Parts: sequence; structure tokens; C-alpha cells
Amino acid sequence: MEKLEAGILGTVFRNEENGWTVLSVRAGRNEFTVVGTLPELSPGEQAVFTGEWTEHRTYGKQFRCFSCEIQAPTTLLGIERYLGSGLIRGIGPATATLIVKQFGEETLEVISEHPERLTEIPGIGPKRMAMIAESYAEQQGARKALIFLQSYGIPATLAVRIGKYYGDRTADIVRENPYRLCDDLEGVGFKTADRIGIALGVAPDSDNRVRCAMKYILRETAASAGHVYLPEGELCRSASALLQVPGELCQRALTSLLLSSALIAEEGGDPENRRIYLPEFWRAEQETALRIRELMLAIRPDKFAGAVKAVSAFEKDRGIRFSRNQREAIVRALETGVFVITGGPGTGKTTIINCILELLSGENQVLLCAPTGRAAKRMTEATGAEAKTIHRLLEYGGEEGAFARNAENPLEADCIIADEASMIDLMLMRSLLRAIEPGTRLILVGDADQLPSVGAGNVLGDILESGTVPCARLTDIYRQSETSRIVMNAHLINRGEMPLLNEKDTDFFFERKSSYAEAARSVLSLVTRRLPAYLGYPAEEAAALATRNIQVLAPARKGECGVNSLNILLQEALNPPAPDKPQITWGETLFRLGDKVIQTKNDYRIEWTRETPGGYEEGSGVFNGDVGFITAVDPENTTLTVLFDEEKEVTYESGDLEELEPAYCLSVHKSQGSEFPVVVMPVIGGPPMLLTRNLLYTAMTRARELVVLTGSEEVIRRMVENNHVAKRYTTLALRLRDTEL
Repeated sequence: MEKLEAGILGTVFRNEENGWTVLSVRAGRNEFTVVGTLPELSPGEQAVFTGEWTEHRTYGKQFRCFSCEIQAPTTLLGIERYLGSGLIRGIGPATATLIVKQFGEETLEVISEHPERLTEIPGIGPKRMAMIAESYAEQQGARKALIFLQSYGIPATLAVRIGKYYGDRTADIVRENPYRLCDDLEGVGFKTADRIGIALGVAPDSDNRVRCAMKYILRETAASAGHVYLPEGELCRSASALLQVPGELCQRALTSLLLSSALIAEEGGDPENRRIYLPEFWRAEQETALRIRELMLAIRPDKFAGAVKAVSAFEKDRGIRFSRNQREAIVRALETGVFVITGGPGTGKTTIINCILELLSGENQVLLCAPTGRAAKRMTEATGAEAKTIHRLLEYGGEEGAFARNAENPLEADCIIADEASMIDLMLMRSLLRAIEPGTRLILVGDADQLPSVGAGNVLGDILESGTVPCARLTDIYRQSETSRIVMNAHLINRGEMPLLNEKDTDFFFERKSSYAEAARSVLSLVTRRLPAYLGYPAEEAAALATRNIQVLAPARKGECGVNSLNILLQEALNPPAPDKPQITWGETLFRLGDKVIQTKNDYRIEWTRETPGGYEEGSGVFNGDVGFITAVDPENTTLTVLFDEEKEVTYESGDLEELEPAYCLSVHKSQGSEFPVVVMPVIGGPPMLLTRNLLYTAMTRARELVVLTGSEEVIRRMVENNHVAKRYTTLALRLRDTEL
């Protein structure tokens, strides 16, 4: 790192949202450009910038600043330029000249310490004096806040957000209780707050620290594993291990959190198993159960008369014949308020949806939805009717949880069909139910044997487990799928039987490899050379078509055959560096123009644009699991643009890049709700908790045309035999059984 001491000449560009600034400065007799996330600076001020020299392709030599120390202007000309820059409300160039002429070198001290003296200047009365003093204090406070936060390693873009939220009280609030940041600002986690706390000398056994850690464990660690609550003993042990403090301190902190209603407890037998919830999860489970029961009771069994005859007419018209189970599923779905249809691939779920759509056509308004854009697109293709993401259906509006469609403004529909229901987490299900009026049918369609939702909850599994909601489990394979070895093998695996691995001329292949290195080389060869040739891709388009149509899935993130390593190999092979491909590095991740990437968390703040026949549509919100391609990279400003689902364009600032990852290889969990023409997966080993039957089943059922496994037959056998399903701490099933209206 180098230091550059310079005087400010002017601001060339400034983004008020994230503080990204391009400055023109003078050091000695030379003029330079300084870029970085900076507080507002005015001509005449002096600053010491810490950073490095870079060479921009268009703008030449620039100083990339990572932190700065601002020095008040000392010369009369510098003070006059600073005051006349327009940064301080109530002072223009002419007034600045008068003030400096009156107070000289003491000008800034007068404004800061004795602002009442400004009324000595003609034209400045008490109101204008107060405005000037307030504006000057705000500006100085914002600068001090940014510099204070950056000194503790807070990223500049986050420091700007924190400074905007707390204003000139930032330093005092953070010094008093840095852990307050976790509650007040989205995106500030315990680790960030703890880094500041440790630097400030907060005691390891501080009550604030322990309380914050316990909420963090429930909100981040537990929720990311799908848990809605944690047993009391497990929560206290996790907090003790994380903080390296005695268990009794955690128990004391938990008591305090419960007394203040920051957490909620429910009896679960002995005290060790008392259920501890975040209030939002506790309320969401209760509301979800209540609304499901309300929908169930709002429709009379005879509301859709003649369902049996209508199904028979559909069969005759389409030249098909439903099984008894399928026919009953259609009839009961039409006659009940809430109905669940679950089954594996090839069991006719889509045909059933199409039958329901046709039978309800006419006077009934039917809405189709799915949790992800890709799942909604597949639903549209399969039914010929428009399907939307649940967020779009509910008209997401900008802030987290702010849906325009809710209990006060419900959806106008007679029936709502939600596909890929296994992916719907608790909070999203609660939002969907809020927007459905009693009297509207809700039909949930999904595969209960797939991995559950990425977010907290096990909604589809809990609904089925409760035994309170009418459902149909489809097991017979529809005749159009009988020749597919993907479908046949998926059902074999689901029954605990080995798939057929050695058949030729099918849509399912297995290649034996004895080591991680061999399996990794096989994956690379399959994706970049052998499969494109087998599928007939033109040589000049092979890499692009392979990137779009061949998806590598991996059970684990680490290791030679893990997501991280395979992404590096595939990125270099499918999208190698070139002079016309700008790239940027964020942390340990390299992003290059043309890269395939995935959004790794729900971010309700990020804005997007979508081209429409009538122009452009704007909105906000990018969601966990969205996959897209980088269409623009700006190394100078550390920004890039991603096109999701071939329609939604999003620009990522530097502070948001941590939410993106390469997507040449995905974890099986991240692939949920997607369908790819070709799936390639290494099966060569890993932690037993990941090598499970439902993970292998989920991976295989993501493929539409071809599956290729490479690795060990013994590992496949262990996965098939390992029917362990990770326990999720949820109580929706219990609440559905106990809810009374």
C-alpha cells in the first residue's frame, strides 16, 4: 500500500448509494485521479489516501484508494473553495467569500463551535445560521463515521450504509454496543459485529456478545440448515462452542432473551429439549397452520359437481387413460380447499395439472406459480399457460417481505397451483397463504422424496406428515416415461435398489473411476469434449452450448471433485481468459465476462431491469438459486452485470459480489427446482451425511435428456443404502394437527 497526500480539485463522479467516487486531486504540481468508496470531499480540502496505483485502459493512471484521512483546509483559498463547493447547505460561493473575509483562518472553528457568529454576515439570519451549522455537523459526522468503521475492517460499501443509518451518532453507538448492528441493519452478521467488538476491547463474556451470538445461531446457522427452532440444550452448547465461554453464561443470556421476548420458548418435554424460536419463525409456523386449515374448511365437497364425468371426458378427448390413483387425485383436488399431489418423475403430475386446468377453464380463474424462475418457466412450457415465480405472483415490492398481494389485497383466483412445492420454505409459504382468500383452492404439487427447501422449514414434508391435508401419492410410471432409464433408475434408487449402470444406448451412463483426480479429469473431459461431440454441437459453439446445456452437480463443496475445485477447472476450460474478456477478482473468486454464475442468497435490495414489448420494466429482488451469465464487467469500478433467466438484468456493485459464485458446477442442493438437458455428477466419495439416497435421487431427476455419473459403483451403492434424511427442527406438522378453528 502507498500513501498519496493531495488537495481536492473536484468530484468527477459520485454514487450516493454506495459512496463510489472519482476525484480529481493535485499532489505538488501534478494532477491525478483517485477512485474508491469515499466520504464526500470538497475542493480545497486536503486528504491522505492509502491504496495503490492502477492503469485504466481508457483513463490511464489512477490511484485506487482503500482508506483516507481527511485534513481540514488550512489556507484561506482552500477554506473558501471548500465552503463554496455546495456541500454545506446555505452557503454558496458568494457567501463563502464573505464568511472567509470575516473570520479568516478561524472560519471552520466558528462554524463548528460558535455558529451563532455567522449572523454577523449580512444575509445570514438565525434560520440560515442553524441550517449551515446542522449541515456542517452532518457532513463531519458522516465522514468520521466512515473513517471510524473502515478502521475496523468494515467494507466501504457497508460502512456507508451503517453511517447513513446512524448518522453522526455512529461512532458512539458502535462503541457502546457493536452487536446492535446485527439487529438494526440487514447484512451485518455476528462475525462482522464481533470483529469490531474484539477490536474495541469488548469482554469475551459480555452479555451483549452472548445474546447476539445466540440470535445469530438461530437466524443464520440453524436456519441455513433448515431448522425453524433449536432445542435449548443444543442452542446453548453451540453458543458456548462458538464463543468459548462457559455454558452457564449462555443459559443466563437465554433467560434474558426470553424475558425480553427477543426469543420464544415452547415446552418440548424436559428442559434440555425446550424449543427455542426466533419470534418471526414461531409466528410464521402458527400462521401457516391456521391459514391452511381456513382454506381447507372454506370449500364444500360438492362445490365442483360432475368432476368424475369431466375427467372421463378429458381422457376420451386426449386419448389417454388415468390410473385409479391419478383419477382420484384430480377429483379430490377439485373438491377440496387444499390438496397435495406428490410423486416422482414420470408419474403424470404434469398431465394431472393439465387436466385440472382444462376442467377449470371458462369461468374459473387459475393462477400457476413456482418458487424459482426456472421452475416457473418449465411449468409454462409444460402447460401452455403462464406461470410466475411466487415472488412475482405476489407482486414483490422492494423491501424484504413487502408483497403487494397480502390479506388486505388478496389474489383474484378460484384456484392456485404451486409446482415444486418441496422448495417452498416456511416464510415464503406464509406469504403465499396470506394472499389467498378462503374459498380459493390451493393445489401443491411436488416430489416429497427430493431434498427439502434451502430456506428454513420443511413445508411439504410437514404437511404430508401431519395427515390433516388431503393428498395423493403417485407411484405408477406414466407410459411415456417407461423407456427412460433416468426415470426408471430414479424410482429404483427411491426404493433402495441399485440403478442399472451398464446398459448401452440409453439416457443414463456410468463411467468407472477409482480416484478423485481421475473423476475430476473425467468430468472435465465429458463437459468440454466428449459430450459436445456426442450431442453433435458445432465445434465453434461447443463451449457456449456446453455451458448452457450441460450442468455439473457435486455432492460436496470441498475436495478435488467438489463444487469449488470443479468450478475453477471448468471456468478455465469453457471461458478462458482473453484480451477482450475483462475480469475482476473478489476475495478468492474470479469473475470473467461470459461466466455462468449463481446468486447465493435472497437479496431484496438489488434492482433489476427487464426488457418488455413496451419498453423496460424495473423491479428489485434477486433470489437464492437464480442462475445467469455475466454480460458486462467494469474492473475500474469493480462492478459487473448479470442476465438472469435470459431476461432480468442486474448490476452488482463491489459490496454485493460476495453473493455471487461460479455456476459451472453446482451443489445438488442449489440445483433444486431446476431442470437441465444434461447432468454430469462425480460419485467418488465424501462425507456420509452428503452421500445419501435423496441427494442422488434429486441430482438424477434434474436431468431431462441425459445423466452421466463418473466414479465408484461402491459409492453409488452406499448412497442408495444410506436413507438418512437430515433431521430438521420444525413443528408445522404438530401445529396442523393441533390447530382448531
